[in-house]
Amino acid sequence: MTTAAIDIMSYFTEENIRFWLEKFRSLGPLPGILLTFMKSFVPPLPTLLIVGVNGAVYGLWAGFLYSWIGMVLGCTVTFLIVREIGKSAFVEKWARKPRVQRSMVWIRRNAFSYVFLLSIFPVGPFVIINVAAGIARMRLLSFLLAVGFGKGIMIFSVTYIGSNVEQFLEHPIRWIGVILFIAISLWASRKLERHFTRSNSDQDEGHSLHQASGKSISSSSK
Repeated sequence: MTTAAIDIMSYFTEENIRFWLEKFRSLGPLPGILLTFMKSFVPPLPTLLIVGVNGAVYGLWAGFLYSWIGMVLGCTVTFLIVREIGKSAFVEKWARKPRVQRSMVWIRRNAFSYVFLLSIFPVGPFVIINVAAGIARMRLLSFLLAVGFGKGIMIFSVTYIGSNVEQFLEHPIRWIGVILFIAISLWASRKLERHFTRSNSDQDEGHSLHQASGKSISSSSK
């Protein structure tokens, strides 16, 4: 990440986000929706912080709704753009490679679970999820359901904390649950990524063994 990008990201502090949300409060839900919408296009944006401040500024239910709308819209737009780009001749040629096709088969078979589970986590490879689903040509309805439910669970949890931040400050022991939730999310996210990688590796090995056995039979028949 360049120095300029780091400087921009460092600007997104709780105080600054709260200031701008309050400043443009007259625009209604648009500022809160726009911030979470941008997350799909600017991955380094602090999701937990933005969603939490939305809850603190707009309240539990409004903050949850605005964050959910913005994030689901951002994910869907990214997904549709990638899916449209996937129709190009270059991507079609790339997708015909055996290794890529095997990966796409895995994603298509497990698309809903893959998107849903990773959408629940407050931290993780959000953009990669949308891109992978788009390249794999996941059905739009399935994608919307998976992202909608997954993000809903995650955003409500974070918004609840943001809208009750004073209580968390008065009772610091409550932060133990938050830290555990984030830690478990990171661990589970990495486990899923490793499982995805291992599954593809096993498929590659099985395919290679199948090819090797096929060649052996063909040689012996000759």
